[in-house]
Amino acid sequence: MSPAADLLSATLAQPEFHPRLPQQRRLYEAAKTAIHQNMLGAGTRLPSSRDLARDLGIARNTVIAAFEQLAAEGYVTTALGSGTYVADLQELSASMHRGAGASALSEAAFAARAARAAAPLSRRGEEITAFAAGARFEIQPFAPGDADFSSFPFKLWQRLQNRVWREARADLLDYGQSGGYLPLRQAITEYLRISRSVKVSVEQVMITAGTQQSLDLCAQLLADVGGTAWVEDPCYWGARRVFQARDLLLHPITVDANGMALDESDLATEPRLIYVTPSHQYPTGAVMSLARRRELLDVAVRKNAWILEDDYDSEFRYTGRPLAALQGLDTDNRVVYMGTFSKVLYPGIKVGYLVVPPALIAPFKSALYDLQRPGQLMVQAALADFIALGHFTTHVRKIRQIYGARREMLRRTLVAQLGPQLSQSVTISSEESGLHLVVELPDWADDVALSALAAESGILVKALSTYYLAPPVRRGLLVGYAYVTPEKITYYGKLLAAVIQSGVRR
Repeated sequence: MSPAADLLSATLAQPEFHPRLPQQRRLYEAAKTAIHQNMLGAGTRLPSSRDLARDLGIARNTVIAAFEQLAAEGYVTTALGSGTYVADLQELSASMHRGAGASALSEAAFAARAARAAAPLSRRGEEITAFAAGARFEIQPFAPGDADFSSFPFKLWQRLQNRVWREARADLLDYGQSGGYLPLRQAITEYLRISRSVKVSVEQVMITAGTQQSLDLCAQLLADVGGTAWVEDPCYWGARRVFQARDLLLHPITVDANGMALDESDLATEPRLIYVTPSHQYPTGAVMSLARRRELLDVAVRKNAWILEDDYDSEFRYTGRPLAALQGLDTDNRVVYMGTFSKVLYPGIKVGYLVVPPALIAPFKSALYDLQRPGQLMVQAALADFIALGHFTTHVRKIRQIYGARREMLRRTLVAQLGPQLSQSVTISSEESGLHLVVELPDWADDVALSALAAESGILVKALSTYYLAPPVRRGLLVGYAYVTPEKITYYGKLLAAVIQSGVRR
């Protein structure tokens, strides 16, 4: 057996060249792998098809077919009467990149071109990925913004989905061409009217794949490249990333205890979009006052801007009724309202909704279909039944009680452990809503360093200062309590308190 035949025989014995693959494909893949790994170097003469067939114990036609495929893709060259040889892949790659009209390029110029081509991201791409949110928001004790989807009624949901599938409705396998599954839009309409005081008709409701898609659709349809978007400061990172991806200019506006606080310098700019979370500002938890809401609506009219109201966690208010939406005060149709089921059900459901003013119904419905090709109508049908049969209300009531108890336990644990530090320099947010507390720290504290120190103990808390676009005016830690069991709250709460004490001690 020739050395080349011996090498190919050993390569074929490797697990990736499965015996069930066609013999021709196995030989072709084995030879290609050996060439790429330089085990069969450029210029190596391969055995004749007759000899290789004999050495490997396969049909000669199989070898011929594999050789022809290798030759067609440029891995080998064949000279009549001389044999088959391994091609020089480096020279082949260079010639392919140079092209017939660029053969005079120097090697240095070719290398420079290759380096430029290898630059992986655009400037916009670098900005978008700099935050790397996915790795930072994995489920760990005290991760802010995460809901405990282990409380989701799996078996009930499975029964509802099975019932939808048994109906075998072909129309539910298509794209959603009319803004979403009609019964779900009807259920959302009724829910928003009663619980959020939203002024809405069924035609205004459109089903999206969550808040990120809702924001992206608004950015594309309501603003041009280079347009200005007013955003709260500090601001929800997901909104910032969407607006940056659409090449909008972000203008940060300070948030205080009454929400977005406009001043003369802000009013001197001309926004196209105004992004707000008025019912429970993310991340500070502030509630926008009635006076501020009316002012913002008036500014939107005067500046011909659109207000994007992100009502991301309105279900989680633990005392009293949920606050009314800003959209309910809008008499000029300047508010686009959005919500999501990802917090209250489970993140992977990827179902959200938009309520658009009447003038935007037709263009938004058209763009939703043309740009996004929405689907998942089977999931939407199951969700419609989940709401219509009363399960949604029951589930919300259940998890609201769970989260409220965990919130209070976390507060008690931190207060007990921090002791005198609380009255001296540390404040724990007191709002009765949401999925996280804000532990506000003194100006001298380094909340980024404390967040990293907490991570060493297996605790994921977020530094408040990292949510600012302008220089941060407050320091603190976002501490989630939804996705953490009571026994872990006590254990990790003590560890977190020790971290905080180390950061505020002078």
